[in-house]
Amino acid sequence: MRGEREQSNVAVGFVKITVNKVLCSRLLPNPSVKGMGSASAGPDFLMAEAPMSCDCFVSLPPGSRDHHVIFGKNSDRPRDEVQEVAHYPAACPSPGSMLECTYIQIPQVEHTHAVVLSKPAWMWGAEMGANDQGVCIGNEAVWTREPVSPGESLLGMDLVRLGLERGDSAWAALTVITDLLEQHGQGGPCREDPEPFSYHNTFLLVDRNQAWVLETAGRLWVAQKVTEGVKNISNQLTVGAEISAEHPELRSVAQAQGWWDGEEEFNFSRVFTPENPPARMELSDGSGDDVHFEGQAQWHLHGLWRFLHHRQHGVCPSQRLQPALHPLLHRHPRPLQPFIFSDFSVPVPRVVSPQFGPDDPVRKQPRFQSQVDRRHDLYKAHQDEGLAVYEILRALESQCLSEISAMLNGEIPVEELGDLFFDSVDTEIKFYQ
Repeated sequence: MRGEREQSNVAVGFVKITVNKVLCSRLLPNPSVKGMGSASAGPDFLMAEAPMSCDCFVSLPPGSRDHHVIFGKNSDRPRDEVQEVAHYPAACPSPGSMLECTYIQIPQVEHTHAVVLSKPAWMWGAEMGANDQGVCIGNEAVWTREPVSPGESLLGMDLVRLGLERGDSAWAALTVITDLLEQHGQGGPCREDPEPFSYHNTFLLVDRNQAWVLETAGRLWVAQKVTEGVKNISNQLTVGAEISAEHPELRSVAQAQGWWDGEEEFNFSRVFTPENPPARMELSDGSGDDVHFEGQAQWHLHGLWRFLHHRQHGVCPSQRLQPALHPLLHRHPRPLQPFIFSDFSVPVPRVVSPQFGPDDPVRKQPRFQSQVDRRHDLYKAHQDEGLAVYEILRALESQCLSEISAMLNGEIPVEELGDLFFDSVDTEIKFYQ
């Protein structure tokens, strides 16, 4: 069972822009219950000199104002890949049932949490998202000394969704991911292309109290706990000697392979980073060292939003063939964050991609030998008119941010939030007409 998408009981404020077929989406938050909204990216990101990398960050008090926890992610998925925002309700699957992920089936659990995901339309998993327990997760691609498996298993993005569906805290989600990683491994094509492209994964997992950086090498893993300040990860290994948890065979494998002598201090990134890393890792400018966040006493929602837009910081991919996906999840300390899960929200079918069942190229062997049109209505509108109304949508973004702040302060009744996602999408599409 793959799980059915629902729009009927989740309200999400969300606006996107596409420039030259490059999807740029940004997720904002909602407020007094659980909220998220969004906006645009614009022509800046067509500059060719910016890094080809994927970046994820969290700001924890005292690194952020007003005791807020803010999670954000920029992404460099393929330029023509359709992204969608999908809600999957909590469920109690039948005992003994199997779950069909992108490429493999695994045993299903007795209960899954409700989730909102930003995901490539063709896959089961997600690049980032949050659940109704206040957990947010995003992932990044990395390459290590451990070889990438040539077979098909769980994608890193499958693990993101599984962690959210099964974990009620950042640590619980991390445990879900590492257990599944050890059982099933990771691997398989990570894009809609007959030419194989696979990698290992790092994850940033966040809840109301703490964050965890989880980095993997095949079935091996290491984790670092973050309790305050700002932390970000990119397409590089960032966990050094400060290790909070690890695979029980991590060090013995490293020693057996001759990567570590067993005497000097064990530094995961130094031991497992390949001698000749792929261009993506070299271009990723080491954002994980947090240098871009220095000089800012406390971050706030507007400041981090601008930061995600800023290509010179190296977290807004600008390669012409690499889009920037800009989710920004802002989590308020009150229990019902960062999305609105409600019974009175309006369905938004215009952001749902079509389904192709057994004829989908991802379901056939060999994979991706043909192409299908996965574009939803809002994506098509972006392609046609996105650049022309760029400035208008930037103004709309600013307005959305102000409304989000009002929601966080309790100035807008919860009953008025049900139309938030529908109204945001409807307003943007009207700009294009």
